[in-house]
Amino acid sequence: MAVNSHPSRPVVLGQNQYGKAENRVVKITRDGATHHIKDLNVSVALSGDMDEVHYSGSNANVLPTDTTKNTVFAFAKEYGIESAEQFGIHLARHFVTSQEPIHRARIRIEEYAWDRIEASDASSKFIGADEVRHSFVRKGQETRLTQITYDGSSWEVVSGLKDLVVMNSTNSEFWGYVKDRYTTLPEAYDRILATEVAGRWRFNWSDDEQKMPNWEKSYEQTRKHLLQAFAETYSLSLQQTLYQMGARIINHRSEIDEVRFSLPNKHHFLVDLEPFGLKNDTAEGAVYFAADRPYGLIEATILRDGCEARIPVDLTNL
Repeated sequence: MAVNSHPSRPVVLGQNQYGKAENRVVKITRDGATHHIKDLNVSVALSGDMDEVHYSGSNANVLPTDTTKNTVFAFAKEYGIESAEQFGIHLARHFVTSQEPIHRARIRIEEYAWDRIEASDASSKFIGADEVRHSFVRKGQETRLTQITYDGSSWEVVSGLKDLVVMNSTNSEFWGYVKDRYTTLPEAYDRILATEVAGRWRFNWSDDEQKMPNWEKSYEQTRKHLLQAFAETYSLSLQQTLYQMGARIINHRSEIDEVRFSLPNKHHFLVDLEPFGLKNDTAEGAVYFAADRPYGLIEATILRDGCEARIPVDLTNL
């Protein structure tokens, strides 16, 4: 009978973290009769001197996850929510500086946007159109994202968005590609280019001595530049469009050093209408079949020259 000749090796604890995930907090700010909404989904992850709780079960260094949940809600009331980034910074600083065993805090936040509903005179029989400043409709264009990481001395802020669906109905081509025995795709000289943008951008603000960016303005302007680049690029490939979107952000937003996009190519194929005696010509306005899968997936990082890439390649981990 064979005997294992290898001596037993010690088992050691690797990277670990804990916290309360997906705390949904809605903060209403009343400015007289006019109300404002901040709607966040906040996840807290803490790490530090946590060996003993894993090895022996001792909770001596453990701040309960229920406490982290309570902190999120209390901070929303005590400090308000100026922006997702600012709120995350408040939380991360608190956990690291108030708890000696905690050496690092990571706060991830999704923000859901709301638009104000404009009431008409006809619908405001009882309260008057000029008094309707408290009714909102959920915006469905995209979800805003941010991740704040703090280790007691340095910050890393990576913000972004997901689920932003965009389309160019012309000014897009795709031809001149490699062809082999398995290639059936016809070359296209006038096609629909559509994608669902998932993007992250990393700020160069990293310590308290630096001037903090205006987080709300930065998001608004960054989103504007990526959309304008998508619209204004005559595209010969989705890769080219992606690069132009990232380059436009880097060139216009000095607070951002790195951008990463994940862009699924939402294919639209011309429908063959010849069997019905119909010509389906793009020049006249065509009919397309929108295919949800499989889809091409185009991903890349765009950097300010001299900067190092730090955003994870797999955005699902961010």
